Amino acid sequence: AVNGTEQIMTAGNELIQVAFTNKGGQPKWVELKNFKDQDGKPVRIASTDFDKVEYTINTSSNQSTGITNFFFQPGVVSKNQDGTTSVVFTLKADSASESIEHRFTIKPDNYMLDFTVQMNGADKLLTQGKMNFTWQHAALKLERDLKYEKAQSQIGYVEDGDYDYHTIGMKSSKEFDNKVQWVAVKQQFFNASFIAKDNFTSGKMEWIVPSDSVTVAQATATLQLQVPAGNSATIPLAMYYGPNDYKILKKYGLQMENLVNLGQGMFAFVKWINRWIILPVFDFFKKFIDSYGLVILLLTFFIRLIISPLTYSSYLSGAKMKALRPEIQKLKDKYGKDQQQMSMEQMKLFREAGVNPLGGCIPALLQIPIFFALYSFFNSNVALRGHSFLWATDLSSYDSILDFKSIPLLSSIYGTHVSLFTITACLTSFLISIYSMSMTPDQNNPMLKYMPYIFPFFLLFIFNRLPSALTWYYTVSNLVTLGLQFVIQTYIIDHDKVLAKIEENRKKPKTKSKWQERMEQMQETQKRVKDMQAK
Repeated sequence: AVNGTEQIMTAGNELIQVAFTNKGGQPKWVELKNFKDQDGKPVRIASTDFDKVEYTINTSSNQSTGITNFFFQPGVVSKNQDGTTSVVFTLKADSASESIEHRFTIKPDNYMLDFTVQMNGADKLLTQGKMNFTWQHAALKLERDLKYEKAQSQIGYVEDGDYDYHTIGMKSSKEFDNKVQWVAVKQQFFNASFIAKDNFTSGKMEWIVPSDSVTVAQATATLQLQVPAGNSATIPLAMYYGPNDYKILKKYGLQMENLVNLGQGMFAFVKWINRWIILPVFDFFKKFIDSYGLVILLLTFFIRLIISPLTYSSYLSGAKMKALRPEIQKLKDKYGKDQQQMSMEQMKLFREAGVNPLGGCIPALLQIPIFFALYSFFNSNVALRGHSFLWATDLSSYDSILDFKSIPLLSSIYGTHVSLFTITACLTSFLISIYSMSMTPDQNNPMLKYMPYIFPFFLLFIFNRLPSALTWYYTVSNLVTLGLQFVIQTYIIDHDKVLAKIEENRKKPKTKSKWQERMEQMQETQKRVKDMQAK
């Protein structure tokens, strides 16, 4: 009936509590029992007046009316023998042969809400067997930093069997020309999804990012679905309201695990590091340890153990370079005014000594994918949400030892807080830079000379808003680096033996590598050009 009184009833399982309304016969809000919002209350999704599932039907007055304008008969909640809970709403049309039933099924220990529309008289209620759905969802602020949460929020969907996404601030609409299995509004740690088990035929999704202080995004999906011809029709749908948990989403077999950002865009290649290494190791450690800060500590040790062969190679190269510093200084004293000749002689020295000047750089470059993998992992790992460690109240967000009012310009690039883990990460990075510079030849280029010291300063601004889990990892990793450098340089690498080996290598006949030949040819050419210009 168009006229009626709204009635609310609730049903749920171990994970969710759902409030249903007979106005439109649909969920009014969904509460996640195991997750708290910033006020300490259970997280609520789809709880605004904007949220709805709408489709139009033909009425006796030859008009199309949205289903949310009708009051269904009060919902019937029933417990089934298989452990599921059913909530059924029925709408009787003017004709006795026409009716609509909305059946919602809540399975035990499950975030997915099965939604079945049963129509009698579908050939009259629908025009040409088409259902025109409108799914609206308002994503409200659930995390500490609204600006950061918006940056992590996306519109996700599966079209023509392939998953794709759009970051909410980068685009505002998407046309669907092919079959669509589901659409979703994904926030940093939670998502709301609307699923057609038999696929939508086409549609469009539009979204905006409001400027208020409580809304992350508002999205509207208009989706078409073809109903088989006949008087009776059953339309199987589903809704997901829950966490962006990789394992949970993967179990549904709908590619929904792709909503968890383990590596996207230009960093898509790191998702395999996360899926096959980082995530399994993290899950293994958390089975035995309650403190997620200690889990991250062990994860750091594990990663450093894996890359230890590269690390040792890097430090060995550094030790050789340090041993060559007196020889390089002699070359500078002799050829300091002739940079071309200096470079040629230096390359010759490296070749005679069997030293690769890039030996310390290559291992560092190989560690970059690991950093970006962990950046994606800690930004999207809902398991960290709400867990504290030391002074960090929430490892999924920044830690703060000082909050201050907004300062023009500074707050836009730094924020309005001071993260202690960021300070420890930057300080240890600075100490590593000092230690590393002591092992490398003096740079003639002032920019190259001071860049290692400037870089940690920039990290203060980059890291301050990042999850404390990541800055804690970075701190531990840097401390491991400092400790290993000290132990290897002091107790493992014998500088006298390194020098002796260098002298021994010098006596051996050396064959130039193709790279060295090209470098020397290039330097020779540059020197000739320079000499000709000087004449």
